[in-house]
Amino acid sequence: MECYLDSIKKQFAYYKNLGEQTITQIPDEKLTWQYNEESNSIGTIVKHLWGNMLSRWTDFLSADGEKTWRERDAEFENDLTSRKEILEKWEEGWACLFNAIDQLTPDNLENIIYIRNQGHTVVEALNRQLAHYASHVGQIIFLGKMTTADSWKSLSIPKGNSKQYNAEKFAKPKSKTHFTEEFLEKKKDRE
Repeated sequence: MECYLDSIKKQFAYYKNLGEQTITQIPDEKLTWQYNEESNSIGTIVKHLWGNMLSRWTDFLSADGEKTWRERDAEFENDLTSRKEILEKWEEGWACLFNAIDQLTPDNLENIIYIRNQGHTVVEALNRQLAHYASHVGQIIFLGKMTTADSWKSLSIPKGNSKQYNAEKFAKPKSKTHFTEEFLEKKKDRE
């Protein structure tokens, strides 16, 4: 189970990083752009993730994940007006998540916690939120591609480069590494 905790932390960090790399590429005025009234802007998605993370991860092991103070409907109001506001929400939400995960041990992964009175093991809750956050980060990436068009810098293997990428991978000896390690190393190189 220690392996699971290490893996889940890396996967959450991976999706956080994908979102950040996308937001970095977006011009300020496009962070609040909506395709239509029914769709969400990048800023709105970040605001929703923030609200969800604070609710789910505050007192994670002892209180229901849907807090009475959460105002979920307000999360979908497109009212963040600056990159600074968006990034502050982004960082606050992720910090809450990582703080909660850092307190977990293999001994409490089978504990039952609740989200809207529905019981989950800690592992199930972690997996549920990882899938939820990955889907929203995917939306952020899609909006990023839409709003930057030709200036988009790929976050994975650029179109047309699969053969070269695979050739480089298979030229190396087999090794046991987490799939996110290479990506996160590239992030460190960029910083």
